[in-house]
Amino acid sequence: MLSPLLLVVATLIKLTDRGPVLFWQTRVGKWGQTFRFPKFRSMVVNAEALRAQLDQTNVHGADGVTFKMANDPRITRVGRFIRRTSIDELPQLWNVLRGDMALVGPRPALPAEVEQYSIAQRQRLMARPGITCIWQISGRSNIPFDQQVEMDKEYIHKSTLKTDIKLLIKTVPAVLSGDGAY
Repeated sequence: MLSPLLLVVATLIKLTDRGPVLFWQTRVGKWGQTFRFPKFRSMVVNAEALRAQLDQTNVHGADGVTFKMANDPRITRVGRFIRRTSIDELPQLWNVLRGDMALVGPRPALPAEVEQYSIAQRQRLMARPGITCIWQISGRSNIPFDQQVEMDKEYIHKSTLKTDIKLLIKTVPAVLSGDGAY
């Protein structure tokens, strides 16, 4: 059903930037298990190498566990659109089919981020990671990391099918508004 959209996005990425269509990372899932994680590439090809130069601009603080930056100069024109609309996340449906991820759950972290987690923050690893989560519908990157962790822990301990359905429904307006997406 999503094939036409996926094809258009892949074509736009390839035509405007000539680099690979997908960006692959290793992420950490439930109980610390790692898995390969695809996204439509929204940044320039050498974005990882350029990040060190931008660490001081991290909106989560220079010593923050996660890196977030408004108006990141590494993001391509097509990338800005697919990030704001979360289209860049659609390839992760493959991870849901494989069982590495769920539709709803804490977002999967990078191994370098997990290495910095406190014992309390590692509670995020008690659930299968998701494509959407409570803090993504509540402000996305505008939510400080410690608050993201608390929201994830509360979700893990109180989640039900009804909660997941509500979060999936609330994801649509959150994505359409683009608040906190960068």
